[in-house]
Amino acid sequence: MASKDEIIAKAREAIDEFDKEMAEEAAQEAIATGIDPVEIIEKGFTAAMVDVGAQFEQGKLFLPHVLAASEVMNAGIAVLRPEMEKRKAQTESLGKVIVCTIEGDIHSIGKDILVSMLGIAGFDVIDLGRDVACTEIVEKTKEIRPLLVATSALMTTTMVNQIKVEELLKEAGLRDSVKTMVGGAPCTQDWADQIGADIYGESAMDSVSKVKAAVL
Repeated sequence: MASKDEIIAKAREAIDEFDKEMAEEAAQEAIATGIDPVEIIEKGFTAAMVDVGAQFEQGKLFLPHVLAASEVMNAGIAVLRPEMEKRKAQTESLGKVIVCTIEGDIHSIGKDILVSMLGIAGFDVIDLGRDVACTEIVEKTKEIRPLLVATSALMTTTMVNQIKVEELLKEAGLRDSVKTMVGGAPCTQDWADQIGADIYGESAMDSVSKVKAAVL
């Protein structure tokens, strides 16, 4: 039977090789050997995805690679999810949060990592996906009344839609009852301040700690 370090290494390799079957095998082995799902996600899948993101920013990988890596990570997490849900059932949820990539933007690497990390932290995450219409975000907010709405933008041409979300939430009378967070490569603390967002998430780990501080 493989050791914990070997299984975590296999999870990382699955992302590096864009191999869904390997990711699923690593996840199954983790469950079989009693490894905490959080550990294999953080040290295996998420760590490898951070590397993919860095290579994308350096121009060494391109969008199809990023999307393929995200699909591999999601395949592995899908195997782990029943075990995670079982463990989560033993603890109280910290509350609902909405996460998505903003309208016009199909990049999802940062969003996918954040979804995983917030779920691990104990939040009930509603992942709306990528290229999500601003009106859909507001409608979902109206429906489920989350603690937080987090939007990711990876292009300067799409980050302007984060302003639209702020405006639509105000028009719907929802803005005072929900926190908002913005993130993504072109976003900064100044941008968050400028548009009136409550939180700027510089990274997935940074975002989780800031969300906890803001809503709990």
